[in-house]
Amino acid sequence: MNGFVYSKHAVFQVGFLLVDGFSMLTYASAAEPLRAANEIAKKPLYKIWNIPAQGARATASCGTLVPANAHVGERSGFDLVVVVASNDSPDAQQPRLLDWLRQLDRQNIVLGGLAAGPLMLANAGLLRNRKMTLHWAFQNTIEELHPDLMVQQQLYVIDKNRLTCAGGTAPVDLMLAVITEHHGARFARQVSDWWSHPDIRPQEAPQRSEHASRYGIYNARVLSVIKLMESHLSDPLDLSQLASASDISERHINRLFKTHTAFKPMDFYKRLRLQKAYELLSQSAMSVSDIVAATGYSSHSHFSRSFKHVFELSPSEVRASLGKRGGDGSYASVALLP
Repeated sequence: MNGFVYSKHAVFQVGFLLVDGFSMLTYASAAEPLRAANEIAKKPLYKIWNIPAQGARATASCGTLVPANAHVGERSGFDLVVVVASNDSPDAQQPRLLDWLRQLDRQNIVLGGLAAGPLMLANAGLLRNRKMTLHWAFQNTIEELHPDLMVQQQLYVIDKNRLTCAGGTAPVDLMLAVITEHHGARFARQVSDWWSHPDIRPQEAPQRSEHASRYGIYNARVLSVIKLMESHLSDPLDLSQLASASDISERHINRLFKTHTAFKPMDFYKRLRLQKAYELLSQSAMSVSDIVAATGYSSHSHFSRSFKHVFELSPSEVRASLGKRGGDGSYASVALLP
């Protein structure tokens, strides 16, 4: 980690900027290893500051309230500030929050983001020329909003003075890496064992199961076509192009998908694109017109008809229903495919 996560204080000061709707699991996975380190060392090594995006407390997706012991802009004595968010909420767009993060950066404070938190860092312009990651469910969103960023398919990424992480349980491994740098691998292993986490995962570990497990499909040729489809959601290929790129005949692709999936190949492909559309609708403030383009539809009306046929709701109705619920902080979209 090149020794950059150093402390200016005897006790390492970590601030968690909590955006309402954040995942309690993600937050606890980052904070609890630090607390356990204090317990094991029998002295304070880390000080945790909870900083709601607004108000006197932050509300997790499960309804748990986390009271503030610090507030945006009131102190600058942090060694590390980590944004914890589970959706692209309006709070994450507040100019005062983005300005504060930029101010912390100018003070050479290390910045991090968990789950959708890296989106906020990106919106503040703080991930330029940095490798980064975020929860896989938000990758479509960040690629559309910030196409120039260097997004990695990893549990976490440490690049100079930026820490970004997938969220969920991945922050355990990220914080164990920080603890390793500060206090050595043996002490980090004690913290890991404290939480019955015997296998510390490297940052390069994948965020989710492989395609075979995810779709319940184990035919290598079908999986190769699906990967090709996933890499061309905004610029969809036709069947002849899929066949040519995969070195499989169109007829054989049709037979393979009939045998190994519940869909014809182009129907499967369409549902991948619509699943991306659902994610963008539910996790970003992108306009429907931009989402139409991002999922490879040339016609707004064609997109709306296809979307409603699958979801039984129009795109605007899906967005309105999510807004009424206020968001639950979940990452997953609906399951459209086996």
